[in-house]
Amino acid sequence: MALASLILLVLVLAVLAVWWEARTSWLQARWFTDLATQATYHLEPGPNPDARHPGSGPYDLRLGYSRLESMVEMAQARGFEVESQARLSEGFHYLLDQGAFPIYREKDQAGLVLLDREGNPFLKSLYPRQVYPSFDSVPPPVRDALLFIENRTLLRPEHPHQNPAVEWGRLARSTVDLALSRLGSTRNVPGASTLATQIEKYRHSLEGRTASAPEKLRQMASASLRAYLEGPNTLHRRREIVTQYLNSVPLSAVAGYGEVIGISDGLWAWYGTEFDEMNRLLLANPETLDEAQGVRRAEVYRQVLSLLLAQRRPSFYLASGSGQEALRTLTDQYLRLMIRDGVVSEELGRAALEVQARPRVESPPLPRPSFVDRKAQNQIRSGLLPLLGVPQLYDLDRYDLAVETTLDYRRQRIATEALVRMNDPVFVREAGFAEVPMLHRGDPSRVIYSFTLSERTSQGNRIRIQTDNFDGPFNINEGSRIELGSTAKLRTLVTYLELVEKLHDDLSPLAPDSLRALAVPRRDALGRWAVEYLLAHPGGGRLEMLEAAMERGYSANPRERFVTGGGTQVFSNFDTTYDERVLTVSHGFQQSVNLVWVRVMRDIVAHLMYGSPTSMTRVLEDMGDPARQEYLARFADTEGGVFVDRFFRKYSGEPPDSILPILFRERRLSPLRLAWAFRSVAPAAPLEDLSGFIEVFAHDARVTEAALAEMYRRTDPEGQSLADLGYLSSVHPLELWVARFLLENPGATRTQVLEASRAHRQEVYAWLFRTSRRNAQDIRIRSILEMEAFNEVLRMWKGVGYPFDNIVPSLGSSIGSSGDRPAALAELVGILLNDGLLLPSSRVEGLHFAVDTPYEVSLRRRPVEGTRVLSPEVSAIARNALLEVVTEGTGRRLRTALVAPDGQLVPVGGKTGTGDNRFRVFAPGGRLLESRPVNRTSTLVFFVADRYFGVITAYVPGPQAGDFSFTASLPAELLRRLLGELDLFPEG
Repeated sequence: MALASLILLVLVLAVLAVWWEARTSWLQARWFTDLATQATYHLEPGPNPDARHPGSGPYDLRLGYSRLESMVEMAQARGFEVESQARLSEGFHYLLDQGAFPIYREKDQAGLVLLDREGNPFLKSLYPRQVYPSFDSVPPPVRDALLFIENRTLLRPEHPHQNPAVEWGRLARSTVDLALSRLGSTRNVPGASTLATQIEKYRHSLEGRTASAPEKLRQMASASLRAYLEGPNTLHRRREIVTQYLNSVPLSAVAGYGEVIGISDGLWAWYGTEFDEMNRLLLANPETLDEAQGVRRAEVYRQVLSLLLAQRRPSFYLASGSGQEALRTLTDQYLRLMIRDGVVSEELGRAALEVQARPRVESPPLPRPSFVDRKAQNQIRSGLLPLLGVPQLYDLDRYDLAVETTLDYRRQRIATEALVRMNDPVFVREAGFAEVPMLHRGDPSRVIYSFTLSERTSQGNRIRIQTDNFDGPFNINEGSRIELGSTAKLRTLVTYLELVEKLHDDLSPLAPDSLRALAVPRRDALGRWAVEYLLAHPGGGRLEMLEAAMERGYSANPRERFVTGGGTQVFSNFDTTYDERVLTVSHGFQQSVNLVWVRVMRDIVAHLMYGSPTSMTRVLEDMGDPARQEYLARFADTEGGVFVDRFFRKYSGEPPDSILPILFRERRLSPLRLAWAFRSVAPAAPLEDLSGFIEVFAHDARVTEAALAEMYRRTDPEGQSLADLGYLSSVHPLELWVARFLLENPGATRTQVLEASRAHRQEVYAWLFRTSRRNAQDIRIRSILEMEAFNEVLRMWKGVGYPFDNIVPSLGSSIGSSGDRPAALAELVGILLNDGLLLPSSRVEGLHFAVDTPYEVSLRRRPVEGTRVLSPEVSAIARNALLEVVTEGTGRRLRTALVAPDGQLVPVGGKTGTGDNRFRVFAPGGRLLESRPVNRTSTLVFFVADRYFGVITAYVPGPQAGDFSFTASLPAELLRRLLGELDLFPEG
């Protein structure tokens, strides 16, 4: 009997102990506190080889933590290195090994933050958009509604050590009901999750769901550990749980907004109610509100209550018609219960029953930020996608990531405001911009301006300003191909100097007798001049020969007809006072005289055509050369193979339906040439397909249906040789062949393409040299040779940053007919400023992921040495030419633009260019039938001292361009004023 009493006493004590522990959590508090407080982390320099990353819970995916390892690897492969990374304590590793979620103070709000060069944020994409900063900021009606629905005992103060992760009575009832359901009971099984456990579930469990009993235990254990992270007393933590839940509860997704997180975003996305309005009304004294405000207060209260109830099945309750009706009924039921239990006042509860709150099918649009204000930010965001391997901006904006950029945002705002002012006709007139030759004609609001400024540093080029005044996504600096006029003369000058330099390096080691014995082709004027110069200046250095090359004379006569680009062209000078003069290269560059540069380009092309020791033109001059056929065959096989390989790489890996668009994009072909190219590649394509391509790729052309049908008939490639097709289309014949072969043989390898092209390579070259109709054949030979020479020009241009894969094979490319991008021109000036070194122009200096979390990692761009693409001597000569444009030429407005603190003028160099781009129709014989404006551009690419460089552009697209007649004086004057406002060289 005594033993039974003892056992009963022990059982009673055990039950009492369990009951006491369930009420007070005394033992749990000590055990969980001991475990949680050992889970620490700290930041150390360098990468962490034992870094731990979370699973694929919704929170970890949304903030980018789950992808952090791959993003860091991507950034490292693209020039960044880990500067510091978080290290976890042994206790933290232990908890992770036991299956707990990472225990730390999680963020309710995070997102992409862009920092300027001073560390000041200029873009914050935070999600949710608004949160409660503290428990005290939550309106009591919202707090009380949440607790009544989810966790009524959570904030009771009588047990300060209470574990908020478990309500033991609720858990017991749920367990019993679950067991009965397994035995066949049909009664509903209520959930046992507390607010703390729910947060763990929807943040860290896969898809935010509880898939099993072990997963539920994992959630409860993690919530318990998190509750005791700051010690055994959980009163403060329990209040935080209320705030955290309201800030982070998932509320499905809505069209026009995306994933909805937290009450603040839920109110806006589902009801169009501002968070601030809701808080103001529910915090207000009801007696101070008028009738309309009282009704609105009841409406927003009902909206909040419905969202708190909808979280159980948010997609059903919020996004479906039947679910919304069920949510209305459920909300009414809870309102009546809350009125009965005194959770809500009778007045507010009854009023909420009288109003309706129906979720929207589409989120109201958020205020659209100005594209003008966000242009640089959007460029940086777009650049981060490939850098980090992130698929879309939607994801990037939600990642917990701070980005150190190179932008000088204070000066960026100054520049943006200056460009925006230029659209105001009153400002334009009062500021003196309405004078000739600037904006005396045309509507100033139609002009788009763009401005980029980079700084040369020891770590590379840093973009400080990138802005424009166009309120749209179009980026003139980097997203366009526009004719920038005479700025092309800078590329032509650099190419000219490179060839002179190579001639010096090849010929200067030769003795005078050997130089005299050289058989320089008659057409190679540049090669002949080099020989003559070295004979007259034995021992002359590279720099001296480059300086002499700048003093070579060229006629500016516009009356010559030039055979180029597959036809005959004429060119004119902008300033006719130079028409009868002979100018040096230097003077022609200063004054931007077109005909000088057309003739310089002719010398460049002729040297590339005739000056090579293996030039095919040497064999053409001697029709009786016995090695002619053998040489031509070898030339065709070798050179043709180079072109086939180049064109294969261009199209390789592309789907068949992309081949024709790739062939035509960035090409400016007449409708007839486009038709020849189209039918050469896809001879069986119907007329309708050709019509579609004419409409898309024949820029601004107007072709009637009858003319199109006739064009389709005339361009039948049957019976035409491959070389003829290349001539008729102005596309390299081997490119036509490769495009057709890959279109008909998708997935063909490089080896297969080269093998299949052997006979066609011979065809393209060999047929031209039969003796019949030699004059006509020679014209075609020279056309092909000119195209190949321009391919070499293209290679040289691309070596210094030309952004496109083709240029117009015409002497007009020297004055802008091939188009360019302002940012690419600025990159060329950066090369010259860096003595011929190509340094990357960066916008991003550092990446800081997951700051103040156990996943924190900081990366910084590695220093780069740069790639030499030009010699220091060529760079120095070109820089000096740019300086002379400002001191003596078309950029004279900038001569006194900047004065240093010591009173000295700051040297400024630049090159101007104006493009009046028109669609022209000519009659046979060259008579102009129609001239229609397409766009007008004026550009100035510049550098300031040895530190800054950039580009400024004025651009008018469309037919309205004909209303304007501005020249490079417009961007030059705007830049002059901008440099004064930007204060690039402050004292000290």
